[in-house]
Amino acid sequence: MSKRLKDNLSSDWFSAANSLRSKKARRRIVAYVESYDDVFFWRTVLGDFEDETRYFEVMLPSKVNLSKGKKQVLMNFIGEHVGEDMIACVDADYDYLLQGSTALSSKVLESPYVFHTYVYAIENYQCYAPSLHEVCVMATLNDRSIFDFETYLLLYSKAIFSLFVWSIWYHRYPGNGSFNIAEFNKVVVPGHFTIKAAPELIAKVKRKANRKVMELQQDNPDAKETYLALKEEVKSLGVTPENTYLYIQGHHLFETVVQPAVQKVCDTLRREREVEIRSKAIHATQMQNELSCYQHSIESSLAMLRKNTGFQRSPQYKQLQRDIQHYLDNMKTPASAALVTEQKQEPQH
Repeated sequence: MSKRLKDNLSSDWFSAANSLRSKKARRRIVAYVESYDDVFFWRTVLGDFEDETRYFEVMLPSKVNLSKGKKQVLMNFIGEHVGEDMIACVDADYDYLLQGSTALSSKVLESPYVFHTYVYAIENYQCYAPSLHEVCVMATLNDRSIFDFETYLLLYSKAIFSLFVWSIWYHRYPGNGSFNIAEFNKVVVPGHFTIKAAPELIAKVKRKANRKVMELQQDNPDAKETYLALKEEVKSLGVTPENTYLYIQGHHLFETVVQPAVQKVCDTLRREREVEIRSKAIHATQMQNELSCYQHSIESSLAMLRKNTGFQRSPQYKQLQRDIQHYLDNMKTPASAALVTEQKQEPQH
């Protein structure tokens, strides 16, 4: 190899290395998240706000142990730790709808450095109804629409809305007894899903929810005024009879309502595609090759559901983006000043 070629390669190498190191010159904002499952979601959210002046580093809440969770994330925002170069990114759970009626809700809603999902959790975003057909296409490579996820979750939401308001009511007024999330989930679980039985499942959920609502009304005869006021308040916060599924416990929604439906639809679409291959193949070898090619191309419906990013067009996600943009727009320290400070702190060679 000639000396000139070596010199050129060396120059290219250091130019590339310097371009990689340029990330260190940007403002670094640490984003603490609750668990491993949250890293990809918040990377998706925050990545849209990175530019030549700043970048985000998504991290678990503790550097010294394996502690995780919402409370652990918020522990980083006690005392002198608070600052505009460190943010907390958490699931809303019920804290958004509780509107500061508990200490944790106040912490989540009042700190300018804490961001929440608005919907209950990231799983609710993954189950965003208008995106579920796309999930099935990604998993099966079959674009035929055989089930209306949007209508299914709309009807499910309408069936549980009144009971959901009662669930929030019990959290707002804890002195009136107990109706916890686990009890709510037990009432609203649809049961074994099949495409054909979907209307019956919704009807069953509606009957169970209505019975429970009547029971809670009887247990709380003086709650009508506060219940109706709360009902209007949660509507003003974005919860409607059509989208309630986005605000119930995320794991419950994912595991008992949406994932079983997506799995069944994907199974049907895969079988349909395989039948098509078998019927069109000219001979056995072509059939086996084509089936093998198809089976190696498709993905697990569960994996595709967990990687679903179709929620980015939802109103709740757009509100979250506006919150982050507002935080960035109102930073006290200009990005250029932070960049200069960080450059001065770079080790000298």
